[in-house]
Amino acid sequence: MNGKDVRLNRITQRGKAVIIPMDHGTTVGPIAGLRDMNAIVSEVDRGGATAVVLHKGIMRHLAVPTACGMIMHLSASTMVAADPDRKVLVGTVSEAVRLGADAVSVHVNVGGTQGEPEMLAALGTVAGQCEELQMPLLAMMYPRGPKIPSALHAESVALAARVGAELGADLVKTVYTGDIETFEAVVDSCPVPIVIAGGPKCTSDMELLQMVEDAMAAGSAGVSLGRNAFQHERPRDMVRALRAIIIEGATADEAMELVGCPLEATHCVI
Repeated sequence: MNGKDVRLNRITQRGKAVIIPMDHGTTVGPIAGLRDMNAIVSEVDRGGATAVVLHKGIMRHLAVPTACGMIMHLSASTMVAADPDRKVLVGTVSEAVRLGADAVSVHVNVGGTQGEPEMLAALGTVAGQCEELQMPLLAMMYPRGPKIPSALHAESVALAARVGAELGADLVKTVYTGDIETFEAVVDSCPVPIVIAGGPKCTSDMELLQMVEDAMAAGSAGVSLGRNAFQHERPRDMVRALRAIIIEGATADEAMELVGCPLEATHCVI
């Protein structure tokens, strides 16, 4: 077992991932759920998240100890930029090592009119640094741009995921295509594990949990899910429900019983 394997085991459990990204403050500011970062990180950690995604400034000032892994996000843009889809590097793998991160993440919008070449170059560069320092790399790969028929277009999602793997990611995050059959094809064509994004806030807990159950049936390794967790009225319980499906093999119906259920909180196992 090498250093990368050791760190991958800190952000996953038995190869499955319940990742809660909370890097949104750079893009959209201190939105609901992310105003008190110590409180929300503690909540999702106690719910059993295997990892959280944070920017370096939040990692540096985080006061609460966590059992779950830490993924330092290296990409950023703001919603008021001329091209918000154009992500640039704002951190390095060496910084992540110094801050005690267990992995890093990079965001790439495949098909962007302006920034795609820069984002691909950044992903390739970071992948090389990660290999040198034995740091796992999560590539957040989204099909976006004028040549993309729709955000859930299966061939475009497969392309985005494959690009992440081709350029050196150890784990790829992308969107769920909407049905088991097409997403299974995405998973089968990507040589590294895939986790699904949560997308916009779902209209119901059951809708979200059913999507996660279906993604797991298609071969997903788990989720990297933000707003639907940290903006939930009971974030800890929602994370517990996600964990039940992803790691314990529960159905969406079974997991629904955990949302709001006052059971003793669990910590993730690393």
